[in-house]
Parts: sequence; structure tokens; C-alpha cells
Amino acid sequence: MTTYVLTVQCESRRGIVAAVSTFLANSGCNITDSAQFDDALTGKFFARISFRPETGAALAALREGFAAVAEPFAMDWAIHDQAERMKVLLMVSNFGHCLNDLLYRWRIGALPIDIVGVVSNHMTYQKVVVNHDLPFHCIKVTKDNKPQAEAQLMAVVEDTGAELVVLARYMQVLSDALCKKMSGKIINIHHSFLPSFKGANPYKQAYERGVKLIGATAHYVTADLDEGPIIEQDIVRITHAQSAEDYVSLGRDVEAQVLARAIHAHIHHRSFLNGNKTVVFPASPGSYASERMG
Repeated sequence: MTTYVLTVQCESRRGIVAAVSTFLANSGCNITDSAQFDDALTGKFFARISFRPETGAALAALREGFAAVAEPFAMDWAIHDQAERMKVLLMVSNFGHCLNDLLYRWRIGALPIDIVGVVSNHMTYQKVVVNHDLPFHCIKVTKDNKPQAEAQLMAVVEDTGAELVVLARYMQVLSDALCKKMSGKIINIHHSFLPSFKGANPYKQAYERGVKLIGATAHYVTADLDEGPIIEQDIVRITHAQSAEDYVSLGRDVEAQVLARAIHAHIHHRSFLNGNKTVVFPASPGSYASERMG
């Protein structure tokens, strides 16, 4: 059965929910799931509403009709067909745990996306990518060719129609200009030892300090390195009996899980930028299976 998702964000005002629900009811649509948040600090309102057009209302007609509802509230809104898969471009360097995890989830249908290609600054995972019948783009990056390399990257984004770029342990810093151009459309993953343990071998540094928690953070990429709005985080506990190698292994596992959950939230339009933070509506009980299968 056809399911659409309406996303709304605007200044908080009385009557928003009434206007939206009245429009959907009058258009012959049945709301199946609804989540909303009114941020008292920023004065912003956010909502995500899943609904089914029980009278066969066409998506184009719903969009045209809702424009008149949105205008008085100056809404930033969209109506998405849940059956349409988002086009995603993956980027990786020499650590492949997140890439391999995403490819597996994509292959079994647990992550309903269309992977339009993989970009890397190394050839390490070319065979893995090609064996999945996906395009592989090796774009070398040096201090001297960074502008040209980013121009090549943007050409891939535009040629493939990628709607989301995922840095699956891509170890190059993107320029401020690229971050601004792709604001809200690039997700990164990293360990949560920052800012304490920077540079090479953060897990070894954590082991030497006897850290008892390992975590990972997935966030939208901004010009502030590793400080973009956070989408998802998680941790795993460590004991004194575990080795530095255990730290690395557990860290890779939690990084892969956190990144997959962040992508899942984004592609199902459950994540909203809210200044330096995000509003992330959880998948409602019973909805995860339908989201998983697209």
C-alpha cells in the first residue's frame, strides 16, 4: 500500500497541526504515524507525518494542494513517497569496516537505498566495490590538487544524482566550500574519543589511559571538523582485561552500527537540522520493518 511521508519545519505557531491534519483528512488521506517537536529555545516546530492516500490522491496533486496550506506558516516542507529509495554515494579510505557493513545491509535489504557508487582516495577497496556491481571512483587527494579533486567529487555527485554522501571512514578533510554546498547532505562517522585522543591510534591511546567506554558519533558534516550536528551515538563498555586490539575491534563494531542507524534516520526523513543540533524522531513501534524494506 502506498505510504507518503510529510516533513514540516517552521516557526512555532498555533494552528499548524490543525491545518496539516485538516488538509490530509479533506484529501482522503489516513495518518498512520505522527511525531512532532516544539523547540521552546529556538521557537522552531518540527513534524514528520506518515499517511496513506485512501482515495487514490496522486502525489503531485497532494504537493500542489499542500503548498497553499504551508504558505501562511512559511513552512519548509516536503512530501516523500516512501517507496522511492534515496541515491547514496559512499566514500572510504583504508578502513573498510563501515563500507563492508553498509554493503551487506544494502545487499540484504536492511538498508533500503540505491548506492550509486563508491569514491576513494586509494585503490584498496576497488575489488570489493566492483564485485558488488557498483561503480568505483578513485580520486587521489594531495595538498596540491585538493580543489581539482573536490571538483571531480562534485562531478560524480551531480552525474549520479546522489542525494546523500556518506563518509564511511573517509580520511580526508572536506573544504569549507564543499561542506556549505552540501549542507545537510553529508554524514560522517568517527570514534567518540575526541577531543581527548586525537591523531593516529586513538584506540591505543584510550587503552593506555584505561578508558572504560568506547563510543562512536555520526553527524552531519560542517566546516567545523568533527563538530557537525549529531544524528546518532552509542557506546560499548570495556574492562581492564581487554587488550588494545579488543578496543579496536569493539570500536569498529560500534562505528558501523551507529553509522547505519544515522543513515536509516536520514533516508526515512526522521532527522532534521536544528541549528547546531538535530531533531531525530525515532522509528515508531511496528514501523521499522516497513521502513527497512522501503
